[in-house]
Amino acid sequence: MRLAFSTLGVPGLPVTDVVRLAATHGYHGVELRAHPEEPVHPGLDVDERADVAAEFKAGGIDVLGIAGYARVAAPGDDGPVIEEVRRLVDLARDLGAPYVRVFPGGGHEQTHERADATAARRLGTAAEYGADLGVRILLETHDSHRTGADAIRVLGRVGHRNAGALWDVMHTWLGGEQPSESYAALAPFLGYVQVKDIASADDTTPLSLGAGVLPLAECVEVLSRHGWDGWLCWEYEKRWYEEAAPLDGLLAAGHDHLCRLLNDSA
Repeated sequence: MRLAFSTLGVPGLPVTDVVRLAATHGYHGVELRAHPEEPVHPGLDVDERADVAAEFKAGGIDVLGIAGYARVAAPGDDGPVIEEVRRLVDLARDLGAPYVRVFPGGGHEQTHERADATAARRLGTAAEYGADLGVRILLETHDSHRTGADAIRVLGRVGHRNAGALWDVMHTWLGGEQPSESYAALAPFLGYVQVKDIASADDTTPLSLGAGVLPLAECVEVLSRHGWDGWLCWEYEKRWYEEAAPLDGLLAAGHDHLCRLLNDSA
C-alpha cells in the first residue's frame, strides 16, 4: 500500500511546502482539499494548474485526489451539483489526479430511498464525464451515508466503473460497522482509504495515528488479508480543530505507525 496525507491537516499551506513535507516524511502522495481558501481549487486558471502539477512532478509526489465538497444526495436540482462535480473532475484531470471525492449530503427531509436515487442519478451522469477524462469519482462514507452498507445502496444502482467509494474509517466506525463489514461492502467499489484517529465517539478532535480508539490495525489487516494494494491517506482534520497539534510535527510518527501496521499484517 502507498501512503498519502490530506491538506485538510495543513490549512492554507503553499503547494511548495506541501510537496516538501510529503517528500521529507516518506509519503508518496497528497490529497488536495479543493476549497477557495486553499491554494488549489477549481478557480485556478490553466497556467496556475500547470504550475501546481509541475511542483508535484518535480518533487516526485503524486496528487492522489481532489477532495471536493459536492453533495450528490442533497435536495434540489441536479444541474448545479453535476456542474460542481464536473469542475472538480476538470481540476483532477489537469493535475493528473485519478480521483475526486464527493460527499453524500442527504437531507433530513428526504427518505433514504429518495436520497439514494438522487445520489445514484447524479453520480451516474458525473461518472460518464469522468470516464472521458480518466478520473474516478468516489463517494465518501460520510454524513447521511456513513457506513459501507449505506454507500453501496447508491453505488450498486450506479453500476459505472468511474463511480466508486472512499472509505473513511472514522465514519464507518461511528456508524457501528466492523472493518471486515465495511471492507466486504466497499471492496467492489473501493478507490482508496482515509485513515485517522480520535479520542472517542464524543471527542473527534484529531490525534496522532495510534493514539486514539479507531481500529486502524484491524482495517489494515483486513485490507492486507484480501490483497488490497491501494492508498492509505491520513486525513487529519486540523482545519476544523484549531486546538489540535500541527500536522507537520506528527507526519513522521504517522508514517512509521502505518508502516508498522503494514509490516504486522503482512
